[in-house]
Amino acid sequence: MLAIVCPGQGSQTPGLLTPWLENDDAASALLAEYSGYAGTDLVTHGTTSDEETIRDTAIAQPLIVASSLLSAHALGLTPDRLTELGDKVLVSGHSVGEIPAATLAGALTAQQALELIAVRATAMAEAAAAESTGMAAVLGGAEEDVLAAIESAGLTPANINGAGQIVAAGSQSGVDYLCSNPPARARAIPLKVAGAFHTQYMAPAKRALAALAQSTTAADSAVTLLSNRDGAAVHRGSDVLDRIVDQVTRPVRWDSCMESMRDAGVTGILELLPGGTLTGLAKRGLKGTKTYAVKSPDDISAATDFIAEHTA
Repeated sequence: MLAIVCPGQGSQTPGLLTPWLENDDAASALLAEYSGYAGTDLVTHGTTSDEETIRDTAIAQPLIVASSLLSAHALGLTPDRLTELGDKVLVSGHSVGEIPAATLAGALTAQQALELIAVRATAMAEAAAAESTGMAAVLGGAEEDVLAAIESAGLTPANINGAGQIVAAGSQSGVDYLCSNPPARARAIPLKVAGAFHTQYMAPAKRALAALAQSTTAADSAVTLLSNRDGAAVHRGSDVLDRIVDQVTRPVRWDSCMESMRDAGVTGILELLPGGTLTGLAKRGLKGTKTYAVKSPDDISAATDFIAEHTA
């Protein structure tokens, strides 16, 4: 069984789409279409914009969603194709990655996905700018000790990623305190992000996204879609949309998603562009499960073989 996963914010790198657009008019046209839906120049941001520019939440999130969808298109992983594969495949996404995952599952159209992410990204950037907040990755340590240290610093466990990684979020002073006073046998590393995502600091962004969601109709998912709220399989379109809205202020439970993949008998995990982060977690949290991260067009042939191997 194959799991197709979509990465979250922080996975983007300067020029990541340059090789995907070179000598490929169809890919260029598709990205231009995505740019129109998102209301931002994804061609420029995916090719020539510098690291500081694409770190901006309002740019990073549409760029990551478009990158995952573009690589899925190159691999022929359309909702129709996934529907044909049926119970041989499931999809999931980390944080913002849940939106392209819902698109692959047939719950959202590409246009709906990019329109939703445009509002989500802009509103989260505005919420992040309103107060001095941040995030830090805590690596290692006993989970109960890590969670206690996060709480004592006045922070929230915003991403529980499994494989010995929990991301804390909240006030910048709390993040600084945690990094200076990490839990026993653990390291706390500040992240280069704009604010405390997946916490109540993002409540204004959740309200903005909820307003758009009221006029958005999602279809029922055609294949298994694991929610990063709790790793549960989501089918009804309205539930998919509600969870996408709620996750703006709720922790990402990627540990639960990986546990659901294990329980489902997943044998291979394919991470779409910009690949690497989630397959890295899987190598530690799902030892023995094969992984493949899509990073460039040179990966298409091997990724196609990987898909065939795990959906046979």
